[in-house]
Amino acid sequence: MNKSILLVVVLATALTAGLYTLPKVVVRNETKQLSESMPGSRTTQAPMATQPGATAGNGAPDRSTIHQKPLSPEQQKQLDRLKTQFLATGSVQKEASAAKLIALFREVTQYDSAAYYAGLLATDQPTEQNLLQAGDQYFEAYTFAVDEAKTAMLGQKTRGFYQQVLAKNPGLLAAKANMAMTYVNTDTPMQGIMLLRDVLKQDPTNELALFNLGLLSMRSGQYERAVERFRQILVTNPASRKAQFYLGVSLAESGQKEEAKKVLAQVKKQEKDPQVLAAVQEYEERLK
Repeated sequence: MNKSILLVVVLATALTAGLYTLPKVVVRNETKQLSESMPGSRTTQAPMATQPGATAGNGAPDRSTIHQKPLSPEQQKQLDRLKTQFLATGSVQKEASAAKLIALFREVTQYDSAAYYAGLLATDQPTEQNLLQAGDQYFEAYTFAVDEAKTAMLGQKTRGFYQQVLAKNPGLLAAKANMAMTYVNTDTPMQGIMLLRDVLKQDPTNELALFNLGLLSMRSGQYERAVERFRQILVTNPASRKAQFYLGVSLAESGQKEEAKKVLAQVKKQEKDPQVLAAVQEYEERLK
């Protein structure tokens, strides 16, 4: 299982006292992992958020950079070379150049920089593939952002590129489900919920939409509704340990202790990740 409760949900609000006490290592980008498994004006300056020592909109250090790996001198040289190559190359070679640059930024976990250059490519060459890539890269950066101003900026960028690609191909349901989650921390969170419901109208068993709605139900304390969503996932994908884990948590929080014990015991048998096992053990202690 991935070490993750969706960051945008957990850090946005207190899901419940129970979820807040889950180990912090269980926090990251669940939606990104799910979506990866489903079919489905130019500037030469990188944004401030991608630079070492960048600050958030409130002037505080940008805490979302703490996941970045330190660069070796060789990696820095390679990045500088690829950036120069990308900005100087003609249209025909630009996609190939961008692919190398984005891959290296992802390798060193500089997701906002990967998104920035994917966005430059999509703006220069707005094909369906490039727009989708830009949306996906910005969404990944969004899931790692911690500071409020940066989260808002990355969410807006994500929506911008996803809206463009969905105008070309409305059938990209993973893009629509990802975009929905960027509305969680805006003044119009219901817009995200409506998008997820729209995905389910087109595909009633869409795992990503069901999972996101399950997390949002947990966020609002509607644990019985969350139980329904995670059960739906397990009907079509019984092997989903993350759905099983959150089903167990939702059952526990909704007072269905005996069933919660059974579900969490099953997770415990199948799971090898020590951090997830720590969360399971914590719930088992509460359910005694």
